[in-house]
Amino acid sequence: MDIISNLLNGFSSIAGITPLLLIMVGVALGIMAGAMPGLSPSMGVALLVPFTYTMSPTYALILLVSIYIAANYGGSITAVTINAPGTPASVVTSFDGYPLTQQGKAGIGLGVSLVSSTIGGFIGTLMLIFFSASLAKIALNFHPAEYFALAIFGLTTVASLGGKNWVKAFIAAMFGLLLNMIGIDPISGVSRFTFGSPELYDGFALIPVLIGLFALSEIFFQLEKGDFKIKAASSIKSQWPSIRDYWKLRFTILRSSILGTIIGIFPGAGATIASFISYDVTKRISKHPETFGKGAPEGVSAAESANSSSVGGALVPLLTLGIPGSATTAVLIGALMIHDLVPGPRLFVNNPEIVYGLFASLLIANVVLLVFGLFGSKLWIKVTAIPKNILFPMIFAISVVGSFAVRYSFFDVISCFAFGVFGWILKRNNYPVAPIILGLVLGNIAETNFRRAVMMGGYDIFFTRPASLILLFIAAISFVIPFIRHKKTKINSSEKIS
Repeated sequence: MDIISNLLNGFSSIAGITPLLLIMVGVALGIMAGAMPGLSPSMGVALLVPFTYTMSPTYALILLVSIYIAANYGGSITAVTINAPGTPASVVTSFDGYPLTQQGKAGIGLGVSLVSSTIGGFIGTLMLIFFSASLAKIALNFHPAEYFALAIFGLTTVASLGGKNWVKAFIAAMFGLLLNMIGIDPISGVSRFTFGSPELYDGFALIPVLIGLFALSEIFFQLEKGDFKIKAASSIKSQWPSIRDYWKLRFTILRSSILGTIIGIFPGAGATIASFISYDVTKRISKHPETFGKGAPEGVSAAESANSSSVGGALVPLLTLGIPGSATTAVLIGALMIHDLVPGPRLFVNNPEIVYGLFASLLIANVVLLVFGLFGSKLWIKVTAIPKNILFPMIFAISVVGSFAVRYSFFDVISCFAFGVFGWILKRNNYPVAPIILGLVLGNIAETNFRRAVMMGGYDIFFTRPASLILLFIAAISFVIPFIRHKKTKINSSEKIS
């Protein structure tokens, strides 16, 4: 009952025109930040922090968390319409979202993405409100061995990303892991594979690699084919999903939202890993896994539900323990301290009106996001009607600006172009590019925590800790399944021939 009464007090603390306007402005800015390749949710929040100096702590947090939750949805807009994921997490959305656009069904991709994001955000927030303390205790007890096992489990999803070409997907993931080794060793500080180039000391920035592999490679691929036909969606009304379509996705949304929240709690995991794992789980249990990657609404729903619900999960360790669960919550810690607020258990005791005002604003922000998404859908879908001789130069320009904006470095622009060419070569030879991103994201987590775990307890620690052993066992099963399926397919095809 204390939670309910505190939540009601939270709603009363943000009642008024000013908080509602701040939420609306935050959601609008968040959607734009997420949709623009090169601007991540963390960058969007960081850019607005200076504008909150003169605000009250409650108003400042209302604005910043509204940007956070909307940016996670915004990335799906460009992922669905032009195959240029605005955020790393929306890479997974593009797997099925962009094929829907190519089929003239952009409205379905955008509609499923919007509703899944909204419901996922709601579920993540509710789990944050009611289970934050107990969930934080679980995350706090996680050892480096468990983080390594979780990263390995995430890497086994490459089998789903590659479909029938799972061998090529595995090779691509290995290439992503190799790319992750470029730069400064996270433990010893020794430079690796930098070849004396100062630009490589920090390795390749994720955003330029992502933009190059997905957006530019698609442009080069279509230029080679000479495909300049416009496959625009006929109309929003005819293509927008029906209530029945959403009802079919109810279990996918619920399962992915819970999974996304739980994964979001673990510091360093975040929305990207949540989306990959949720997509993989959904594909594995689907009755029609062959439709994934070809325009399956379940794929879009799984990715976006997990993506948005991870926001609530990432806020759990921030508010209860003072530990950032993601890059964006690390920025939020700085914003809290600017306003003389120390995140942690005492925050619930000393400033409950701020904490529960934050919870209330998250719930309202999801409603505003749904409204903005519905009214803005006619604008988003017009992207599919832009002639390609105009669209391609626009995407190229956005890619250059987005790559440069990450570190204000021309090296990132050059690397973006180089990875665009490399991604084009991979597509020509039927190699999936998504596993490279997965290898880059999970490589650092796996390496750092593996070495920490070994230093703390030796190599056998991965098998003596129950949670680590269970995760590694599940990962092993996930890795072996494609071999079994491939063998069964071979046997069945040989029997048909005979």
